[in-house]
Amino acid sequence: MESHFGIANVWIQGDFVTRAVALLLLGMSLASWIVMLIKALDIIRYKKLARQARDFWHSEDFAAGLTKLGSDPSNPFRHLALEGREATAHHRNTQAHLHDSLDVSDWVTRCLRNCIDEFTARMQSGLAILASVGSTAPFIGLFGTVWGIYHALVAIGASGQSTIDKVAGPIGEALIMTALGLAVAIPAVLGYNALVRGNKSILGSLNSFAHDLHAYFVTGARVTVQGDVAAKVLPIKKG
Repeated sequence: MESHFGIANVWIQGDFVTRAVALLLLGMSLASWIVMLIKALDIIRYKKLARQARDFWHSEDFAAGLTKLGSDPSNPFRHLALEGREATAHHRNTQAHLHDSLDVSDWVTRCLRNCIDEFTARMQSGLAILASVGSTAPFIGLFGTVWGIYHALVAIGASGQSTIDKVAGPIGEALIMTALGLAVAIPAVLGYNALVRGNKSILGSLNSFAHDLHAYFVTGARVTVQGDVAAKVLPIKKG
């Protein structure tokens, strides 16, 4: 008797709407888990790169610092350092441009900020999927439940049997759709919050690195706090 109830029976006995809702929830779940996995791996990689970036300031010169940052073109810390160097060289060696009205501090700040904004947009890509899944999956599951209950009541009314054993099975199966909607939405919401926190940590490290780069390119020395005796000053090569 139990074999006639459960999730499998919902699929077998359901119509095209019920099956479409189930497939939609399955697709939303797969999409959210793929996004969470990819973004989690990215955060782990960026945190490792952030730890490597701390050694940048313990280099003999800028070239040695870039070597410590590695050769990965997707490394945001390396890209930020290169962007700052190119911005400084461009401001020093060019004339008769609109940016000539800006001093080197404003010009480097603008270039570094644009670089950070591009990386921020790249990190936030995909989070909209999790937000959409987390906010809509419960209602999609509820729609499947309402549709299933309606057809269950119609079938019960047509059979003329309204005893509890005839009602409980179809109604309970319809409620499974609500549970499926919650099962899809809850991981998406938790994953979204975790990824936002991880992104915030990475962006904090990147902004701190950019602040030090700005000070280095403008004044020739990294900004250090009192007691920070480990930081070395990288010499700027003129020309």
